[in-house]
Amino acid sequence: MFHRYVSALLCVVFLATGVGRADESFFESNGVKIHYLVDGKGEPVLLIHGFATNARLQWMVSGIFKALAKDHLVIAMDVRGHGDSGKPSDPKKYGTEMVEDAVRLLDHLKIKKAHVVGYSMGALITGKLLGTHPDRLLSATLGGTGIFPEGVKLPPNLEKLAQSLEQGKGMSSILTAMTPPGKSKPSAATIRAANRLTAGDNGKVLAAVVRSWNTLGVTRGKLEENKVPTLALIGTADPFKEGFEFMKEGMANLKIVTIDGATHISAPSNPKFISSLRSFLAENSPRKKKEKKEPTKAPGFAE
Repeated sequence: MFHRYVSALLCVVFLATGVGRADESFFESNGVKIHYLVDGKGEPVLLIHGFATNARLQWMVSGIFKALAKDHLVIAMDVRGHGDSGKPSDPKKYGTEMVEDAVRLLDHLKIKKAHVVGYSMGALITGKLLGTHPDRLLSATLGGTGIFPEGVKLPPNLEKLAQSLEQGKGMSSILTAMTPPGKSKPSAATIRAANRLTAGDNGKVLAAVVRSWNTLGVTRGKLEENKVPTLALIGTADPFKEGFEFMKEGMANLKIVTIDGATHISAPSNPKFISSLRSFLAENSPRKKKEKKEPTKAPGFAE
């Protein structure tokens, strides 16, 4: 069932280049061109996608972009090395530079603070933003993986992925890692379909992106001091759910929502994902918080 779902999703992906309508533009971030989409009005929400995908495929195919744009100003960026953004070959151009791209995009759009939503790799970037630029976040949402401790070395399965990409062998290792426990491994057809998603990209670029993740860790002290309302969304069938353990051990202002039966692939399209996200954004709207602090006076009240 899982791999049939992946295959169906990939078929949609290949046909989805024109999915959704939004204004799109570019800006230069420390010498690298960054592509982004914008739509809607209201409090700003910045969306940061996962590895080996892009803003349209992560957020428009799932319906999240359209749903949020009903009452928010939604900005979805193509992370460097992905989509229509620049793809430098220097490994030093990734890691924390991906975090700074988000801040520079807010600066470019003259946005002081935004709700930031990241999925998978985007969650790692959002987590690092919490540690380095908490003053720029109204709230933070991390989906599909959690924050990990600063200084942790790249896990063996991710180094294997980087080597596979460098050698032109594609993404079979990460697909295997995303297979829920007890489910069969991905078929050769599924792997071939997934590898087409990276066919237009330089394998060495994507390998550099993977290896840069070890710079995105956050100290325990930063988590304990966290003042930014934070939502963690994770499927119960997601093998990466263990990444939330570090957060659960002492992160302040954290709310965790689990999605029954959802996998790493299926969670963003699950109705509970978007409903939980929308509720969280509403709860943490500065306007709503101000209204709570300043209740409307009853009719006839005189000071």
